[in-house]
Amino acid sequence: MIQESLEYQRRDENWITTVLIGGILSILGVLIVPTLFVLGYLVRVVRGTMHGEEQPPVFEDWGDLFGDGVRAFVVVFVYGLVPGIIAAVVVGGGILSFVVGGGSDSAGLVGLGMAGILVGSLLALVVSLLAAYVIPAAIANFAQTGQLGSAFSISDLRPVLTSGTYATAWVYGFALIVAASLVAGVLNAIPLLGLLASGFLGFYAAVAAYYLIGQAWGEIRDVEVRESDSLDEQAAV
Repeated sequence: MIQESLEYQRRDENWITTVLIGGILSILGVLIVPTLFVLGYLVRVVRGTMHGEEQPPVFEDWGDLFGDGVRAFVVVFVYGLVPGIIAAVVVGGGILSFVVGGGSDSAGLVGLGMAGILVGSLLALVVSLLAAYVIPAAIANFAQTGQLGSAFSISDLRPVLTSGTYATAWVYGFALIVAASLVAGVLNAIPLLGLLASGFLGFYAAVAAYYLIGQAWGEIRDVEVRESDSLDEQAAV
């Protein structure tokens, strides 16, 4: 499964160009707009793989790519709000108690503040992982239907999220992204090399991860397989 996901991008003869574009956009992601194009590309990866398309997408039709990226960003933002709110409220409250307690020499307030920071941080971490688990499925449902609202359809997402097939695909994809991050972190000892590695390796790993999600989604939801042009041509002959 992992080997197939890593080979997926290289099925296109112009894959180096695609990785170069994706890597550069990822490096420039701090500017927000480039990230939207990367997200749009990942939507195309999921949409293609769930329909059984063997060839990876390319960077073209930039307007549609940007539109898909904006909608995918909304999905990520909305699901990411919950961990952010928890961190802000619980951890922020703990910090406030710690500061107030420190200023008033109150051991109780200091202890309460430290406990709040610890518990809040752990809770935010758990909810962040839960959001990270849901987001790819939400994007996949949007990719299939073309409707942004479907990304938040609990009835559509529940059977997928509780499926062992999706869980396995997500774990493998998450492991690929973490591995790419670790390699980039090691290479950060050489600043420029670390930046390049985070962009290009990060993009390649994300594509592999979303390939796995698309495959799992197509299998679970029994999505109709599209015949490739090459197969159509062979059938015509």
